Amino acid sequence: MTVLLKRGSRGDAVRHLQRDLGFTGDDVDGIYGPATDRAVRRFQAAKGLVADGIAGPKTFEALSGMDAARRLGQGDIERVAARLGVEVAAVMAVNEVESRGSGFLDDGRPVILFERHVMRRNLRGIGRDADLLARYLPGVINRASGGYDGGAAEHDRLHLARQIDEGCAICAASWGLFQIMGHHYARLGFESPQAMEAAAGESEGAQLEMFAAFIESDPRLHRALRERNWETFARIYNGPAYAKHDYHGRMAAAFDNHSEALREAA
Repeated sequence: MTVLLKRGSRGDAVRHLQRDLGFTGDDVDGIYGPATDRAVRRFQAAKGLVADGIAGPKTFEALSGMDAARRLGQGDIERVAARLGVEVAAVMAVNEVESRGSGFLDDGRPVILFERHVMRRNLRGIGRDADLLARYLPGVINRASGGYDGGAAEHDRLHLARQIDEGCAICAASWGLFQIMGHHYARLGFESPQAMEAAAGESEGAQLEMFAAFIESDPRLHRALRERNWETFARIYNGPAYAKHDYHGRMAAAFDNHSEALREAA
C-alpha cells in the first residue's frame, strides 16, 4: 500500500485505517483528525516505528504483521537527536520533509538515484575517457543530469556503471532515506564507497546515522538544525530551489506538530 495518510486526510482509505486501528461505529468517520492521529502514534510507538502520526508504507506494513526490524524507529530518532544535541521533534521534522518515505525497495535493496553526470565527472577524475564511454552508454555517463528510470531500474543503471568502475559508480548514486551521495563516503567516516553502500543496506536506522554524520560534517548545517533556523537549513540542504518547494515552511510546521504531540505523550 503506497498511500500516505495524515491529519487532514479524508475518505475510504482513512476509514480502512481506522478499522485496522480498532475504531468502531461512528468513530469510523473517514476523517483523519486528532483521535486518528493519536491512535496512529500509539500504534507506531508500540511497534517501534517513528511515532509521527503519518500512516505510510511502514505503518501499513506493521498493521499487516510484517517485520519492521529494518525500518526507522523512534529510538533511532531519539539516539540521533542526542548525538546531534538537537530536539527530538527537530529530527522528526527533517525526517518527515526530507526523507523519501522508505529507505528500501520492495526487494530489500536500498533506495538509490543514479546520477549519470556525476559518473562522468568521477571517471574523468581517475583519468578515464569519459566522453568516449558516454557515446556508447549515455544512460549512465553523460554531461547532462537526468535520465532517471526510478525504483529498481536505478539499480540496473548502477550495475552497468559498476562494470566500468565500481567505486566511481557507487559514488555517483545517492543512497537511502536521505539520498546522500556516495562521493561523501569519507566525509561520513567510511573507509570506502563500498563500506557506505553496505551501511545503507543494513537498516533505515543506519541510513539515519549517515544523515547525522553528514550534518556533523557541516557546522553551518548543524547550527541551523540546533537553532531550528529552518530557512538556513533548507537553503544549505536543498539548494537554491528550497523556497520554491517551501521546504523551510514545511519543516517549521512539522516541528510544531511533533513538539505538541510529544508534549501530549509525555
